[in-house]
Order: sequence, then structure tokens, then C-alpha cells
Amino acid sequence: MQTNPTHTSLVAIGDSFTEGMSDVLPDGSYRGWADLLAARMAARTPGFRYANLAVRGKLIGQIVDEQVPVAAAMGADVITLVGGLNDTLRPKCDMGRVKGLLTEAVERLAPSCKHLVLMRSPGRQGPVLERFRPRMEELFACVEELAERHGALVVDLYGAPSLADPRLWDVDRLHLSAEGHRRVAEAVWQTLGHAPEDTEWHIPIPATPPPDWPARRIADARFARQYLLPWIARRLTGRSSGDGRTGAHFSAELGKAFWVTPADHTNPGPVTDWRQAP
Repeated sequence: MQTNPTHTSLVAIGDSFTEGMSDVLPDGSYRGWADLLAARMAARTPGFRYANLAVRGKLIGQIVDEQVPVAAAMGADVITLVGGLNDTLRPKCDMGRVKGLLTEAVERLAPSCKHLVLMRSPGRQGPVLERFRPRMEELFACVEELAERHGALVVDLYGAPSLADPRLWDVDRLHLSAEGHRRVAEAVWQTLGHAPEDTEWHIPIPATPPPDWPARRIADARFARQYLLPWIARRLTGRSSGDGRTGAHFSAELGKAFWVTPADHTNPGPVTDWRQAP
């Protein structure tokens, strides 16, 4: 019989995928798979601590410089690292450098935690995936090699047909929807050895009639105006959507990360709010 392991702390690092875009809460903040995963762990472990240090737009070099040392020093039970995909989407990408930096990150993180979790990121169906597929698969091959070498776990989201479905992605076509993040949380949960709460995360959602031609053209125009053109402008000017931002649980004022813990953890049960840990 499968039993749920006990994890007392989780640190998540990476880019927008781990920050939680585009799983938007009513107050405008992002939740995402890492927050969902942390809430599940916290519901089963009194005193559980969590820190999400991920920042949108970050390249693997920035993750290594800004997030890896902080995460390695926190002594977490579980660290999740997802990075490098933003690099593969750049017109000029030195895959040798990307893989070297990813290797550096894993070598620093693996000895600092009980479980290091890496991922083969999901890829939405369409021309973007096809254009950059060779780079992505080279990155994912490196992930597999590093995991085998350092005893890390790998969550294979790239190989899940369900997560390639455009209906599980936001209108910006770059980030998962709330349902997509929920499925990723379940995938990581099961990879860590927990009993499944939803065994259908990898199963494609039922087919629905595709939008008609006018609806598709309206969606394309909205996508180009709201997301594609600003993205191109940032690339041309050397700016990033993450400029000036820090992770949700990193204090820019103090220059260090902090833990959060359930606001009420006197009794086991669902986590509805978090507070900064003492």
C-alpha cells in the first residue's frame, strides 16, 4: 500500500512557470502549481514551511546567480528547479552555455536538500513548439542526465498529451491556465511518492468543437496586440518582464528569502492562508 511521505519544507525556484503565471487569483496575484503543491504538503505536516523564489522572465544564468545560492542555503526537504526554457526561446541561444549553467545549478542544489525535483516542461501544440523543439529536447535530455547523475527526480510534463492541449494554456499562449497548473501540481505530488489525489492529470480533456474562423482570427489579433508585440519590444530593447521583481518570498529590503507557513496550522486540514514564519 502506498503511503504519503512527510515533507516539512519546500523551496521553488525558476521563472514564470514556477511563479504561477497565469493562474490568477481574485486579488490579481498568481497562485500556480508550486503554491498548490505547498498547500497539499502543509495540510499533512504541522509546521510546514514554503518559499517561492521564482521570477518571470528569468534566464538560467539569472536563476543560478540570484536564486540557487539562496535556495541552497535554506536547507529545504524539497527543492524544485525549472529553468532554461526562456533561453531556448531566444533567437540566439548558446545551448552549451545553458546546459553548463543548469549543471552548475543541480550540482549546488542536490547536496543541499533531501529531494531535488527537475522537470521536462510542457509544450503547447503549435508553431512555437515546432520551431524550438530541437533546443527544448536538448535541454530535456540534459535534465535527464543530470537527474540520473545526482539522484534527482524528473517530472515528465513534456511527454503528457494533456498538457499540450491549447485549452490548458492562457490566452498569452506561453503560460498554463489554472487547470494546467492544477495538473502540474498533481504530477509533482505523485512523483514525490504521494498517493494520487487525481490520477487523470496526464489524460487529455474531452474533445470539444474548435472555434470557428472569425473567433480564431479575433483571438489571434488579441494575442498579437496584447502579448506578442510587447514580447518582441522587450527582446529588441533588452528588457525583461521580470526586471525589478523579486520572488514572492524574497525580501528586497532585507536582501534575503523568508519562509511562509499556514496561518492556522493548529489542526490538520486545507490551507486557506499563509503567514511569514518566525
